[in-house]
Amino acid sequence: MQYRKEISVLGYGCMRFTTNNNKIDLEKAESEIMHAYNLGINYFDTAYIYPGSEDALGRIVEKNGIRDKIKIATKLPQYMVRNKAGLDKYFNEELSRLRTDYVDYYLMHHLTDIAQWERLVSLGIKEWIEEKKASGQIRHIGFSFHGNTDMFLKILNAYDWEMCLVQYNYMDEVTQAGRIGVDAAGAKGIPVMIMEPLRGGKLVDLLPEKAKAEIASDPHGYTAAEWSFRWLWDQENVTCVLSGMNSIPMIEENCKTASDAKAGSFGGKELAVIEKIKGYINETMRVNCTGCRYCMPCPKGVDIPAIFSAYNHIYSANKTRGREDYFHIIAIRKEPADATLCIGCGKCEKHCPQNIEIRKMLKQADKELRPFPLNILFKLARKVMIGKQK
Repeated sequence: MQYRKEISVLGYGCMRFTTNNNKIDLEKAESEIMHAYNLGINYFDTAYIYPGSEDALGRIVEKNGIRDKIKIATKLPQYMVRNKAGLDKYFNEELSRLRTDYVDYYLMHHLTDIAQWERLVSLGIKEWIEEKKASGQIRHIGFSFHGNTDMFLKILNAYDWEMCLVQYNYMDEVTQAGRIGVDAAGAKGIPVMIMEPLRGGKLVDLLPEKAKAEIASDPHGYTAAEWSFRWLWDQENVTCVLSGMNSIPMIEENCKTASDAKAGSFGGKELAVIEKIKGYINETMRVNCTGCRYCMPCPKGVDIPAIFSAYNHIYSANKTRGREDYFHIIAIRKEPADATLCIGCGKCEKHCPQNIEIRKMLKQADKELRPFPLNILFKLARKVMIGKQK
């Protein structure tokens, strides 16, 4: 196992433990956690809202006496906090579940908009963090992020963070926090943790046949998952890549890759393979948008590239994935950015190097991304996640 900033480059995502009758199979989870630990993994990521995850991890760690040998990351459900008392309520409950008196990395969970952080600041989060760090109950503070690059940079620069967790893979290089965000965080010297390296398995299980054939014929002999992991570890600003591993063979395969994938090891040949794979995936997409953002800013605030990215994922992955992306990046932002704001001025189309009929495609995208029932749910979720609008 390799380490960056004293953290194993492969982290254990504890969201996908095997369940039986809606309960975590604790014996199986223990065998997998301990196998990963023995192979060198020292970073374990969980969250308050992962059903049973914190409790299971806490029991396994306590039973095997490894608390002081690993780093545990968990997350404050900031969208559920309504006052300062709520901060202690959730944090103390998490400590109890984890059977520990401190958390190595404590994250503000699921930030998508600077407004969420500003609301926490108004509740006294900065003072609360300092109290917990002074007491030793929190060793490092950070945030997990779903949103666009511009919003990521605002949140990154709004506080003296000590780590961050972002969705990032070769298909999200210009969406979500993107490479710009990863490099900006790296420039600050803080650990950058990666979630969704395989886009929930889509970059393995749902690859187009031509992409699978490209991988099978390449002399490197890498699997689809290995290509994804190696692309990430090739970047020195990537500290740790999380994987929701729930089998011994998966743990062993990922640990083997993590043991020899070096930063800067990708050359022209390897990057060309990645570009071919991306090209085959892009052939399944609906809009030929590269995420260049030449169409931005929209005078009315429509986030055109983000909408098209989510729309494309309906076709490159599935409807659920595309609508999930839309929910994270567009639907729950404080300032509306959806396609209904478009006034048809055409300014965006004048700057689009792909000559996309943006106004027409926005209408089509909006229709599929926001069907009537979901639109209502999006609005309700926005109120919960962001709070009352001023």
